[in-house]
Amino acid sequence: MSDDQTHLQLCRPIVLVGMMGAGKTAVGNQIARLLGVPFLDSDEEIVRAAQMSVAEIFARDGEAFFRARESEVLARLMRAAPSVLSTGGGAFLAEANRAIIAKHGVSVWLKADLEVLWNRVRHKNTRPLLRTADPKGTLAGLLNNRAPLYARAQVIVEAAPHLSIDAMAHKVIAALQATPGVFAKAGAMDKPKEGTDG
Repeated sequence: MSDDQTHLQLCRPIVLVGMMGAGKTAVGNQIARLLGVPFLDSDEEIVRAAQMSVAEIFARDGEAFFRARESEVLARLMRAAPSVLSTGGGAFLAEANRAIIAKHGVSVWLKADLEVLWNRVRHKNTRPLLRTADPKGTLAGLLNNRAPLYARAQVIVEAAPHLSIDAMAHKVIAALQATPGVFAKAGAMDKPKEGTDG
């Protein structure tokens, strides 16, 4: 990491959005390590509270129930200390979720094409939405439907198959440095405010 990134102080949560397989968890973990802040996963928070896997929640209570819990968790995490947050693929689709992220954090779309996504998810059976007769076709449909909403993210970073997790994390941080209000200005947190004692 370059010297100008080692002293970055995060002012608001970074919220990673995008499709399953985009790398939100792996890249998010690395970003959090580089910035010295907590990494959180909205799906894991839901699983912990429900004591059931995402697939089990979908099967027992349905997607609408899951989405409601997802919104509750997101609202809580947005008001916590600055962190890096990975969200489920459907979280950013809800207008209320986009609004609370925009108010309290900064959204980053990890944008990946269909082949990259499919190569990453095709051997996993933990994706309830892909339990169909044609999972790649289902994934393509989801990507096509969701991309216009993901494109509303404040920051868009293109994923590429040749990029390592660390390289992708640095690419995201560089994009965030060009975004006002994400990091404190150098020294701003250390200097006492002037004119506050009169």
